[in-house]
Amino acid sequence: MIAETGFFALLLALALSILLAASPLAWSASNDRAIMALARPLMLAMSGFVALAFAMLTAAYVVSDFSLATVAENSHSAVPLLFKITGVWGNHEGSMLLWALILAIYGALLALFGEGLPERLRARVLSVQGLIAAAFLAFIVFTSNPFLRLDPAPGEGQDLNPVLQDIGLAIHPPLLYLGYVGFSVAFAFAVAALIEGRIDAAFARFVRPWTLTAWSFLTLGIAMGSYWAYYVLGWGGFWFWEPVENASLMPWLAGTALLHSTLVMEKRDALKVWTLLLAILTFSLSLLGTFLVRSGVLTSVHAFASDPRRGVFILAILTIFIGGALTLFALKAGDLKPGGLFAPVSREGALVVNNLLLASAAATVLIGTLYPLALEAVTGDKISVGPPYFNAVFLPLMGLLLLVLPFGQSLAWKRGELLGVAQRLLAALGLALVLALVLAVIHMGGPVLAPLGAGLGLFLIFGSASELATRSWPDGGSLRMALRRAGGLPRQAFGSAIAHAGLGLTVIGIAATAWHAEEISLMHVGDTRNLAGYTVTLEKLYPLKGPNYSETAAVFSVADAGITKGEVVSTKRIYSVRGTPTTQVGLMTMGLSQIYVSLGDREADGRIGVRLYWKPLVLLIWLGALVMAAGGALSLSDRRLRLGLPVRARFADASRPTAPAE
Repeated sequence: MIAETGFFALLLALALSILLAASPLAWSASNDRAIMALARPLMLAMSGFVALAFAMLTAAYVVSDFSLATVAENSHSAVPLLFKITGVWGNHEGSMLLWALILAIYGALLALFGEGLPERLRARVLSVQGLIAAAFLAFIVFTSNPFLRLDPAPGEGQDLNPVLQDIGLAIHPPLLYLGYVGFSVAFAFAVAALIEGRIDAAFARFVRPWTLTAWSFLTLGIAMGSYWAYYVLGWGGFWFWEPVENASLMPWLAGTALLHSTLVMEKRDALKVWTLLLAILTFSLSLLGTFLVRSGVLTSVHAFASDPRRGVFILAILTIFIGGALTLFALKAGDLKPGGLFAPVSREGALVVNNLLLASAAATVLIGTLYPLALEAVTGDKISVGPPYFNAVFLPLMGLLLLVLPFGQSLAWKRGELLGVAQRLLAALGLALVLALVLAVIHMGGPVLAPLGAGLGLFLIFGSASELATRSWPDGGSLRMALRRAGGLPRQAFGSAIAHAGLGLTVIGIAATAWHAEEISLMHVGDTRNLAGYTVTLEKLYPLKGPNYSETAAVFSVADAGITKGEVVSTKRIYSVRGTPTTQVGLMTMGLSQIYVSLGDREADGRIGVRLYWKPLVLLIWLGALVMAAGGALSLSDRRLRLGLPVRARFADASRPTAPAE
């Protein structure tokens, strides 16, 4: 009865989502309070049934119910329990149900905690969320039913894709979807506001927490996916400009722009039309990512679908939501009143520059991702767009953004003084330049742009610290007074500075990859190789047996100037059911750097292929992402941001005005 219960719950969720999409949206214009009041219980009921369906599918995987086609194709009785559970979303059908579940969770949270919203606006927002849910639930029911039975049922499953049998799979897709789907709330608010024909600063206060939540999760999801590719695929890289990777980067860039745009709208009641457009485009890029992964147009470890009907169905969803929202925007945007004015040299002006650079960067990624697909569809020619293109067009835009960002966050609202800001940032800029020059001297003869990239990251970190110091200690008062003033700053100010500093850490980690060392060779037991001053010796090879695989483990000792630093173990694994080989990378962490060992094939003479890498400061890439997400979480803890309400300052000095809110 597990499958039947799950499928029936899906059907009920689909019916409720259709009611939710139709009733409040159709009747909210008439101010019929009884109809509008239906939105909340309908959303909660729909969410409950989606959760029930997901729970039933998870139960089928846990008990290895191979009468379900998706379980038989993506699991095995010998798979460890963790990977039975993560196998739920390690396939097309289950991943789409996870997508629907997260959409339902966001909708339920909006229904439960949206009491501060005007009743008609809340009804319309929930109705738009219901419309999105109806489209994807219909897609699941009619083209991707996870509860299809097999008759007769096989006695054993075909196992989960070996590269997905990793803890990273338990974390990466849910985090990524919490980001992707979270932007649907901003989209729903934008569509509801366009229908309403009215938008003000309150809109930004309502939208910004949801956007910040989605952005934080997407940041973590991208970082987890990057680290998963780094240590699972065995290629020694963290980003490959693959279309599926780009599909997650595009909404992150647009979402970052949206986050900053809502800040301008909230503070100055400006950029209204642009903010609405960004809200639509950010979720549209999330939908585009869903299409690329689920339609079958890509061949990737991430891409599950191969049925053309699914691609056509998702393309129809894209057309309806993206085309419909942009059409509504074109019809209604001209009726919106312009917002407040500000000088070009101001924090608002800097945020506009920030938005233009982020939007341009997202456009370059979009072109580089879609152009090969469009060319193949039109002419049949296959080309690949890789690092040379993105390095030439994407990196300069991001470099300019990193240079401008510390100046922008230090400017005053409405009208700023660029010379004064430059003077305040002089120490941060000078220190960053000195450290960049030191790195250039240490790595003399290496890539010339690497010290520049590290210097930009350092400037971002020092600039964020300088901004907090300036607001806490503006006129050279006592340290005690500065600490009291710092304690009176809103958490949002600290969250913003921490997030910017996290971006700086990631930039330094990326720049440092240019100084990596690599050694690829065939090794016998006892052979030694030199790697960036370290001596790496293959000590022994021995077989191991796992629950559903067998493997050969290689033990390497690492020494520095004759002193042993430790051992690294890398394995070559064969999964018995699929017969698929995978490499389990060996990592030795030294501070923020790593020695990375990956095994290749074994030769007839007993030698084994070995890739050795020295990765200086590589952990900063992902540590920076964690810091960025922590900054977002700290901002969310600010009561003003969570509730859209003012909060009394914890400290005010009669002799000095408190610093303006971020």
